[in-house]
Amino acid sequence: MLAGMSSKTLSAAIEKQIRRLCLNDFPCGNASWRKEKDGTEAAETEDTDALLDLLSCPHSPWTYDESWSPQAPALRQLAVLAPERLHAAFIYNYFTTLRIVDKDVSVIDSGLLKFSKLEELVLSANKISEIPVENLPRTLKVLELRANRLSDLNRLTSQPPPHLHYLSLGSSSLGSHEDISNLTGRHWPQLVCLDLSDCEFQDQQVLMNALRTLPHLRTLVLEGNPFTLASCYPGFTLDSLPQLSYLDGSWISPEERQCFRGLAKMSDLIVDQASVSVRVGRMRGIPDPMMRVGNSTPDFPVVTYRYFITYEFLSHQTPVNLKFDSEPECEAAATAHVTGGCSSDADLPSSKTCEKETSKTDTRDQKEYTEGSCHDTAHVSRHSTSKLSWSECMDFSDTRTYNISDLRGLKRFLNQGFYLRIEEEKVLAWPAVSEDVKSSQTAKEKKGRKESAIKSGSTKDKSKDKKKKSVPELVQDKPVRRLLGSVHVPLQSLVKGGEKVDVLCGLGSLRVESEVEATQTLDK
Repeated sequence: MLAGMSSKTLSAAIEKQIRRLCLNDFPCGNASWRKEKDGTEAAETEDTDALLDLLSCPHSPWTYDESWSPQAPALRQLAVLAPERLHAAFIYNYFTTLRIVDKDVSVIDSGLLKFSKLEELVLSANKISEIPVENLPRTLKVLELRANRLSDLNRLTSQPPPHLHYLSLGSSSLGSHEDISNLTGRHWPQLVCLDLSDCEFQDQQVLMNALRTLPHLRTLVLEGNPFTLASCYPGFTLDSLPQLSYLDGSWISPEERQCFRGLAKMSDLIVDQASVSVRVGRMRGIPDPMMRVGNSTPDFPVVTYRYFITYEFLSHQTPVNLKFDSEPECEAAATAHVTGGCSSDADLPSSKTCEKETSKTDTRDQKEYTEGSCHDTAHVSRHSTSKLSWSECMDFSDTRTYNISDLRGLKRFLNQGFYLRIEEEKVLAWPAVSEDVKSSQTAKEKKGRKESAIKSGSTKDKSKDKKKKSVPELVQDKPVRRLLGSVHVPLQSLVKGGEKVDVLCGLGSLRVESEVEATQTLDK
């Protein structure tokens, strides 16, 4: 039990890696397999060069994974050349870089202080929830804590390493105003590179007010935060931090900075809100439904088929209409195109140009989609395009715009993606039976066959009677809907800073109505 608990500490994980170097075992160490310095040879001994070859040869059974520290291979060579120097204090002081990644470490304990010359510490993909700064060596210059379980920065910022140049806190739940207050120049006076990607920061203005106090900040990574979905990003960030050289891994050109000059002074006009447009275009590949029906079909019922596309998307209930710019546009089909991206409001297609019939939202199918820290309530609403009769290529030209202020909810929704569904609607229509027809049928039954024997007229009279007959009024049955197929549309790239999603959606084999089923429907 004690061994299991100790394996979760950082010092235990490092000690395990050092033991795997086998510094006292063959071919390292000072033992009987080494030749004596006076040149005398004994049985089963190796010279120094041969022992070093066993360490470096890729096919040697004594080759170990040394990627966790650049000093590891050099330390093994030293264990061959001068094994007498490898006492515990020397080994601890030898390491300047440690990469303990995905080792289930949950506690940074005081054992780390034994590495008194440590400059780079990478602890990504572990289970660390707190960073006790008193257990970090003061010599640290690089600290990477990406993809851990960090919930706040209070303990880290109490007395952080004074010479820290690089800090990575990405892929965590950080995002509160308290976290922002711990990202100032007072805590990190030497910080040059800061990674806050894939966190939950939503208030861009407050974050920029804190980051502009970092005097040496030159590289910043923010992609994957909710506020990066807004139209004012990255312009507001670039103008707020004029000292930046790189943002989200891209170099900032003078021309790009000039485009957003003065935007930071208009902070009262900046609102972190989003407007997402989904466009459904052409669809092809649906089999002709009339090919499933034989030639000897009765006149009635009259069967009509119509096709439409449905999907569920995040909507937002707020007291005002909100605008932003992240534009996933969808063009669906039996083979479908899906495009999407981020642009300015002027580039967004206007939903006013769409007919009401082509932009129907079924509010009865709304589902609540909440985020614990959000004040507004987001809903997933179902949208249906217009219904078109069959053709080889059906052009829906349907655009729907969703105004969203819950950027955290939008980020979560985009990471999950959504489904496009192709549906078929079949309607049976029968001749209507009027009261006059019913009464005339009763009178005819009384006259019997006698009336039919009297009938004799010219062909001309019959043609006149046919002209007088009106086309019977048809009564439609309740529509019958079937799902023909569906396809998932991934949208994660929009969260990562992508400007457009363009996917060709092939739905494969569709669930079409069989010929037997179609015939039985007509015979009812």
